[in-house]
Amino acid sequence: MRILVTNDDGIYSPGLLALAEVAAAFGEVRVVAPDVEQSAMGQAITITRPLHYRATPMGGLEAYRVNGTPADCVVLGTHHWDKVDLVLSGINLGSNLGHEIWHSGTVAAAKQAALLGIPAIAFSALMNGREPEFDLLKPWVGRVLEALLREPRPFLINVNLPPNPKASCGPGSRCGGTRAGLCPAPTPWAGRTSGLWPTPTTSPRRAPTAGRWATTLSR
Repeated sequence: MRILVTNDDGIYSPGLLALAEVAAAFGEVRVVAPDVEQSAMGQAITITRPLHYRATPMGGLEAYRVNGTPADCVVLGTHHWDKVDLVLSGINLGSNLGHEIWHSGTVAAAKQAALLGIPAIAFSALMNGREPEFDLLKPWVGRVLEALLREPRPFLINVNLPPNPKASCGPGSRCGGTRAGLCPAPTPWAGRTSGLWPTPTTSPRRAPTAGRWATTLSR
């Protein structure tokens, strides 16, 4: 299986490396990611300047950086690598739920793959004021991949991981699924992280903070 891995946080994001390392257990991996952070770029593509596709060292993995958007990376990555079977995007530094899915470069990369007829999964991790512990998340990303790769294809899935899945997945834990979610935002300052989306703990937007939920958004 050929697996293309990308993100919107940039080629040097620890979440990208973590996702690529997990993916390597499932097939042949190639990383194609933006050369700088491209968060909230949505599904923009570059049409006014040339794009560059440059080899980049990444822990023994085949990797390339692109001076473009996440969607650009998927288009170039699939153009330069025939017969890609799966596109993975992430692991994003922060959640992608509710309104966020419309602006997220992480989700947009997966959407671009779906437009090309390629199954795609976007992964995001709640931050809670600090960088996610990717070593804790990696085994659970693998479990999610095992489960989703049994699903009928093509598919487009957006997965959000709680900060500590091991603590969240005991008896009585749940995985919530929804096709989309919206929530009120009392302030237009999207950079604010405290109190921005005051929704119930069982809603798609707040689910990872409840401690007992993993959430997915699917097409």
